[in-house]
Amino acid sequence: MKLEQINRASGAAIGFVIAIVLFVVLALAAKLLVQVPAIDADRAELRGKALAEMRANEEKALTTTTMLDRQRGTVLLPIETAMKIAAEKWSTPGAARADLATRVDKALAPIKPVSFE
Repeated sequence: MKLEQINRASGAAIGFVIAIVLFVVLALAAKLLVQVPAIDADRAELRGKALAEMRANEEKALTTTTMLDRQRGTVLLPIETAMKIAAEKWSTPGAARADLATRVDKALAPIKPVSFE
């Protein structure tokens, strides 16, 4: 091998090593200096808002009286109110069973079509 070829090969190897070191230094500098926001940073805030809204809706549903179906007379009651009514009605089980059967028949009865004429 000639001396000139050896010098070229060693020069290329040194240049290659310098390029790799420079690349590693630039990659580390970019990683340390560039602040990237977390992928889920805004997503966590959206989930928190959605959870708060869902809990508010659940609380409202559990504590307010709502008319579900006017034709059938179906009402959504708060839990405490429903438990008080059930305790009062079921103090006489025979009458409560008869009332329950009547209300089930009423709730399952077909709805009469409404005419807008």
